[in-house]
Amino acid sequence: MIVGVETSDDAGVFRLRPDLAIVNTVDFFTPIVDDPYVFGQIAATNALSDVYAMGGEPKTALNIVCFPRGKMDIQILGEVLKGGADKAREAGAVVIGGHSIIDEEIKYGMAVTGVIHPDKVIRNVGVQEGDALVLTKALGTGIITTALKRGKASKESVQAAVASMITLNNTASKIMRNYPVHACSDITGYGLLGHALGMASGSSVTLILESSKLPILERARRLAEKGYLTGGCKRNREYLKDKITIDKSIREGLVEAAMDPQTSGGLLIALAQRYAEKLVDELKENGVKLATTVGYATSLQKAWVRLV
Repeated sequence: MIVGVETSDDAGVFRLRPDLAIVNTVDFFTPIVDDPYVFGQIAATNALSDVYAMGGEPKTALNIVCFPRGKMDIQILGEVLKGGADKAREAGAVVIGGHSIIDEEIKYGMAVTGVIHPDKVIRNVGVQEGDALVLTKALGTGIITTALKRGKASKESVQAAVASMITLNNTASKIMRNYPVHACSDITGYGLLGHALGMASGSSVTLILESSKLPILERARRLAEKGYLTGGCKRNREYLKDKITIDKSIREGLVEAAMDPQTSGGLLIALAQRYAEKLVDELKENGVKLATTVGYATSLQKAWVRLV
């Protein structure tokens, strides 16, 4: 075993031979959009993302399904599975089976296996003092999907959130591998600040995140200020309160976006400052349009993470 649970990495890594290791991950959840096909796409994209964050290439996937027998049209499940299969195919992976159980509420996700060279594993630890932090997707999916459930999200904001959540981190990962990256994590349930904490504490550095540079999905800040927050966002705030510092001048909507649990979020990449601009330019040239440098690492300070 090369990577286990010690540092809360995005996936586990097991070496099979000197030149080959497998990357294993699993994720599933309840629907966050009404369209079953889109839900399947989002869930699959989210599960595949952990392999990309480690620098691996997804190869196989197993479906994980919970479905309420007799309470929902079985064709809905078919659409969910089709969405997942289509995203796996786009990633170059094959769905080779899975498992289903009867449950009160529909849930869907995947267990994904990828491959990687053992010497090229990218972990969420290893950030070095002076590193730049590059983020590849905008924040706010949790805020927007919460507002959607309450009928308060605009069509434009939902479209932007869905487009982000069904975009594979494939391109970003492939480009990242061409650079001397020190650490990477995909931004999911712990939000940007929570995943930054994991990277900082595992690397014994402090990460400075610059609020003015954070990419935020359309209207997410405004919706957050109106109270459309997930339960996970509130739990993240409680967990992080004594581990990070937040500049008092930052507006609450932006703080909430930085706390917001992301579904199928972007990659947070740490690499030497001299490579950051070139990486961002190459990402944008290849369709990762919102890629941007959002902060940097310093020597260890009182707080693991600072939002300034």
